Amino acid sequence: MPKDWTGELVGLMHCNHITGLQLAEKLGVTNRYVSMVLNGHRDPQGAEARFREAVAEIIRERKDAM
Repeated sequence: MPKDWTGELVGLMHCNHITGLQLAEKLGVTNRYVSMVLNGHRDPQGAEARFREAVAEIIRERKDAM
C-alpha cells in the first residue's frame, strides 16, 4: 500500500506538470523505479526526502527559467 506522502507528491507533480520520467531523470533512476516507489511496491530508506527534494528542485528550476 502506498504511503501517504506518495499521494501528496503525485498531486504536487500533477499541479506542476512534472512527469514520472522527469522525476526519474532528476533522481538518476528509471521511470519504472519511480513508479514502483510511488505505487508502494518499493519502500527504500530515505525515499521520501529524496523524492520531495527532487520535485522541489524541478519546480525551482522552472521558476528560475521564467
